Amino acid sequence: MDKDMVEGKYSSKNEDVVKPEPDWVFKLISIIHDNPLLSIFRNPYKLLKAAGLKTGQKVLEVGCGPGFFTIPAAKIVGDEGVVYAIDIHPLAIKKVKEKVKKYRVTNVKPILANASNTKLPSQSIDLAFIFGLHYVAGGLENVISEMYRVLRTDGILAFEKTRGSEKEIIKLIEEKGFVYLEKRGRILIFTRRKMKV
Repeated sequence: MDKDMVEGKYSSKNEDVVKPEPDWVFKLISIIHDNPLLSIFRNPYKLLKAAGLKTGQKVLEVGCGPGFFTIPAAKIVGDEGVVYAIDIHPLAIKKVKEKVKKYRVTNVKPILANASNTKLPSQSIDLAFIFGLHYVAGGLENVISEMYRVLRTDGILAFEKTRGSEKEIIKLIEEKGFVYLEKRGRILIFTRRKMKV
């Protein structure tokens, strides 16, 4: 994987670049996510555990934003695990790096990239989660295809339903090679369909 990408440097070689939301939108999201009251109503540890995060996993966070889930995810997977926090917005990567430093976690790898082309190795991720995204840069279909590529054969995709038809979301994700397992609150759990030999 490209070292510059992992460190959050913008690479002009990425042909799948989609313009992120304006800076003012990101700053507003940051204000909301950094408010301590949000954790009372939207406990990140509870949601991440419902998604299936466990010690030692390699996890991909799609659309990390200002890192509301990033640090809790890093603490859940522990020193043996790693969290790849991907976002298309440079301010998101900057904010996540600040939180990594502040909370002294060493197992977070911020990635500035479109989630439809992560450049992560194939079948290298145990669990990918997509939480709270109302808009998916690059299109949800392309992101789901990329999740299929990067997840291990028994990997888990946890998708938080925020809007739209649940049946349509399940259908779309299943069409990309996943099997719907269950719903845990608002989180839809999928696994990769095993390929027939």
